[in-house]
Amino acid sequence: MWQPVLMISGYFISVLGLSMLFPAAVDIYSSKQDWSPFITSAIISLFIGLSLFLGNHTKIEKITIRQGYLLTAISWVSLSLLAALPFMLSGTTQTWTDAVFEATSGITTTGATILTDIDNTSKAVLLWRSLLNGLGGIGIVIFAVALLPFLGIGGMQTFQRENSDLNDKLMPKISYIAKRIIFIYCVLLVLTFAGLLWAGMGRFDAVNHALSAVSTGGFSTKTASVGYFDNLAAELVLIAAMIAASLPLTYYLVLFQRRNTHSFRTEQVPFFLKTLFIYIMITAIWLAFSDNGYNFWSALRVSSFNVVSATTGCGMASVDYMKWGFFAQTIFIIFSLTGGCTGSTTGSIKTFRWQVILAFLKKNLLNSTEPNRILPVKIKDMTVSNEIISSVFVFISAFSFSVIVLTVLVAVTGLDFTTAFSAVIGCMTNTGPGVGSIVGPAGSYASLTDFAKHICSFAMLLGRLEVLTLLVVLTRNFWRK
Repeated sequence: MWQPVLMISGYFISVLGLSMLFPAAVDIYSSKQDWSPFITSAIISLFIGLSLFLGNHTKIEKITIRQGYLLTAISWVSLSLLAALPFMLSGTTQTWTDAVFEATSGITTTGATILTDIDNTSKAVLLWRSLLNGLGGIGIVIFAVALLPFLGIGGMQTFQRENSDLNDKLMPKISYIAKRIIFIYCVLLVLTFAGLLWAGMGRFDAVNHALSAVSTGGFSTKTASVGYFDNLAAELVLIAAMIAASLPLTYYLVLFQRRNTHSFRTEQVPFFLKTLFIYIMITAIWLAFSDNGYNFWSALRVSSFNVVSATTGCGMASVDYMKWGFFAQTIFIIFSLTGGCTGSTTGSIKTFRWQVILAFLKKNLLNSTEPNRILPVKIKDMTVSNEIISSVFVFISAFSFSVIVLTVLVAVTGLDFTTAFSAVIGCMTNTGPGVGSIVGPAGSYASLTDFAKHICSFAMLLGRLEVLTLLVVLTRNFWRK
């Protein structure tokens, strides 16, 4: 069982090690002295990665479900731990806990940070944070499109049928999908980078923000995030990038191939866009009529960027929306619980699951007055099977239970309920910022205790791996032969 898992994990670790050379090269080019920690980290990571890959090299013809779970858990945990090396060796973080927190946040595209003075952080470290977002974004989409349907997590087995020719061949499927996803992902990155240059942003900032927006990761090169630039054109480019990354990347394949495919995956798109529009308009109208000092157009500007960022789980901010009052704090938690489409770089519960829940609710409301009427659960004209419905509700239950338990654990450290709850929500949904002055968009997680940071790091991985993937590996039954 272990050989293919360790071999593939070794491959991923090797890719991470090679990626560490990019910040080192940028630092050397800039004539700075911060390249050494990245070279050292790269050597350590490559040694571990190549040892695992070469020591367990074998021809993989099939991966079992148990191996799929194990591969996912081991890969993401090991990458998070090794990605922390540059933060620790460079002195950016003073403790290993902080380094792991920042690395986990980057690779899971959460965007939560323990850094309090990002403006004066070295370019090599800033680029490394953004690269972690970029690498995590690609990994997330491949995981969501290829592996989640195979594992049947949270109703995702529906999307396996959309690639029926590859259903029983997981490795060819991953290879087939990965090439196309990486191409689309890179096109989005290039377009976003070009758009930010056009908007007047410098090359370094443009690269970092392009990586953060397309991965919906949220790391910025400035302490004030996008608000530092106060640039409407740049905000519009980033909004377009965040929305584009929130759609299923395989959806673009359908558009390029001019196929009129009618499926659950493509049906998410109009529902998500309508939801996003409603969220923006509600926030803009409320903000324009509140006493926060905005007219409608300025309210539309700030609500568009920040609502899109929160809903897609990106977490970048153009203003400190916590200053808008308690209503804003409430709705932004709702936004972060929505998420984008399945097969995108976003986190949280995601559009498809909300569609299933709403369709199930509609069916039961009709049956309340017509109990003898047989009604299927349908999204548009597509019937959702009982297996999918059950899987979605199991996911929602596990997600909710995890939020409750983790909130209690974080609150034990002395944080108030609002801060503890929103911190867990921010990490579980991979949005990043929570609510309040401590973990809000203008704050950081730096003041949390080490125990709370470990809980939040676990919450990031739990949310990114769709909760059940990690919980299954932690059960005693998983390890029984």
